[in-house]
Amino acid sequence: MKVPAIHIALISFFGLVVQAAERPNILYFYVDDMGWGSIGPNAQAERRGKGLATVQTPNLDKLASEGINFRRGYGCMVCSPARSSQQTGFHQGHTFADRNDPDNAKKAIRKDDITMGDALLKAGYVTGYWGKWGYGGSKEQENPTLDNSQTLPTSHGYQHVVAELHHVRAHTFFQPTLWRAPAPDGSQGGLHLVPNSMKPWANNDAYPDGPALQNHPDYPETAYCDDVYCFAALDFVREGAVRFNDDGTPFFGLLAVQVPHSPFSEIKELPYWDRAYADDAHFSKLKEQSRHWAAMVTRIDAHFGNILATLEDPDNDGDKSDSVADNTLVIFMSDNGGPGGANNSEFDANGGLTGTKGSINEGGIRVPTIMRWPAMITETSELKRGTSTDMVMDVTDLLPTFCDLAGTEIPLGLDGVSLAPLLTGKGERRPRDFLIHEAGKGHSIIRGDHKLIRRPNGDVEVYDLAEDPSETFNLAKKFPVITETLDKLLTEERVDEPKGFANTYHHWKSKDGAKLSKAGNWSDYAYANEGITYLEDDGAPQLSWTAHLRNSGKGSNTAVADKDTDFLALEVGAADGGSQTLEISDGVTVTGRNEVRVSDGGTIDIEGGKVASVRWVDVKKGGTLHGAGSVEGILYNDGTVAVVPSATAETLVVTGDYREGGVSRLHLEVAGKGIEVEGEAELAGFLSVETVPRQKVGELYEILSADSVTGRFSNADDRVRAGDGTELRVGYEAGRVTLKVVPPLQLSSAE
Repeated sequence: MKVPAIHIALISFFGLVVQAAERPNILYFYVDDMGWGSIGPNAQAERRGKGLATVQTPNLDKLASEGINFRRGYGCMVCSPARSSQQTGFHQGHTFADRNDPDNAKKAIRKDDITMGDALLKAGYVTGYWGKWGYGGSKEQENPTLDNSQTLPTSHGYQHVVAELHHVRAHTFFQPTLWRAPAPDGSQGGLHLVPNSMKPWANNDAYPDGPALQNHPDYPETAYCDDVYCFAALDFVREGAVRFNDDGTPFFGLLAVQVPHSPFSEIKELPYWDRAYADDAHFSKLKEQSRHWAAMVTRIDAHFGNILATLEDPDNDGDKSDSVADNTLVIFMSDNGGPGGANNSEFDANGGLTGTKGSINEGGIRVPTIMRWPAMITETSELKRGTSTDMVMDVTDLLPTFCDLAGTEIPLGLDGVSLAPLLTGKGERRPRDFLIHEAGKGHSIIRGDHKLIRRPNGDVEVYDLAEDPSETFNLAKKFPVITETLDKLLTEERVDEPKGFANTYHHWKSKDGAKLSKAGNWSDYAYANEGITYLEDDGAPQLSWTAHLRNSGKGSNTAVADKDTDFLALEVGAADGGSQTLEISDGVTVTGRNEVRVSDGGTIDIEGGKVASVRWVDVKKGGTLHGAGSVEGILYNDGTVAVVPSATAETLVVTGDYREGGVSRLHLEVAGKGIEVEGEAELAGFLSVETVPRQKVGELYEILSADSVTGRFSNADDRVRAGDGTELRVGYEAGRVTLKVVPPLQLSSAE
């Protein structure tokens, strides 16, 4: 077996370590309108056992048996916002496309949005996208045009593309043309229009008698577009596997097929369209729509099987020593729940969930979700191979997951949370308190087992999804506190904003000493195309801002938080050897609702003030949190936290957890003036102390208190030598950490 070349890059993030040669290939199967109950583990196997009509998905069922089935995987309610949230990692309250706006095809993803393709191309992956993209092109079947280069897949990191750019064109499976990349030099947007034909794949000898039957004389001259997408993906995977074995370069491919979206009846144009059901006694008794739908699903399942087989045997020679399957993460997911109709009633395609596509109920947003990664998901891993889990995961989680696995920085302030620690068994998954979905016909928030739905007329419903997954019993009046809390959070996540509202991106542009809250110190934001302005923000910071307070020069720059200032997310950092400081004075709060990030070269100096987040404050390597005051939220330290007393505050109070990475440092200006953690403290980094008030041997100082303390500092022999020369020994108890002054000689056994 060929072994990928060893790369020297090593990426560390809070205990999760990824070496470049270990980064997985990523293959993402994304279907359109396939209900939660359409696969064996969720409903079909049970139906089969009862002798009822079932849809055949043998390859997806096998994928689940070799990986994990997420019973509570969530997409969105309709197509356009599902794809926008998938690509950007923001839920519909923050992403630009929050419903099926007819104009989304022109404008849904902006040049400022960092997509899966952008992130993984930057990380060194070879990238591909095949299928329904939905943005950037016009809807004409004949001679479509490119309408917005900002939103094209080729503008967002995807190198190899065969795609449909407008969802209306995708309302047939026989589009006369498709968009393709790479394109000839000078092509607009890096794409060119090609005939939708099987001719490029007619000599594909890997699966000559596969589901496409591309060599059959009755196969249509204009191809069934999903056949074209799948053969393009198959070739990409084959070539990517060879490259991965040769030099370790990983690939990322996203196959976003149109199946099983309507129109269903077009499947009949293909030779042997229903042969998979030739021996099924139920099939002929089903309604026509059900037969067409089932044939579509089984056809795409066969395509998936061919591509998965290519991972196992890339050159199709029967020798699997060149297999890349073990180190390929495969994801299967639908964009939203299944539609109503005969397929739902005759196959229970939504698995008994209330609602269908377009609904904010579970039938509209809960989707079939499978992940397989043989090298990591095993019989002994936390997520055990061949099982189903009720852990909640959302489509917005995939972008941060892919970034973590690729060893590249997660874009600032996303709503999704990385699943990488669960998949790799390394590190700890960051908590997410709630999940948000927005639809034209309502909004919802899920926290734990409770789900609140707010209808357009203002009515509120609360369900316990663990006890009542079909959302039958409204508990809103029974649990008024839960109802009020969830309803408030839902409003704060901006789901009530008009369509087209989104986060906006801003950059610091001012000189040293300027005020954080002043509008003129930040770049304005405008999203415009061909003379149309879709979104703009030229005011002062607000909760919809994704803001980068970065010094791009080589000198130092300071911004002053003169009053309470709110952001969706805030980064403080610098480039080119410079430094950037944010000073937060006594009584002032700076909030980054989703995240406050202190990057390399950045410092947040708290002089009695507060830095706050609903989720976390993240001190990265090379970043510093300095001073004394308070942190509201979870404090992650992979850089330096330096507790320096001021005239108004002596300690650093953390209202959430405090968690250290292995390369972090906790520095105390004065022993005894440390951290008060209201949650858990997880220690791993290095402890340093500048001065000790009393150098008397035996003197004891409490430097950290918490509900619980796990881990230890990395100091050798639990010893600390203060800057003033005092020798100290670290002591660990259930809820606190102490320093004891000891002689500068070797400790006795009694000590």
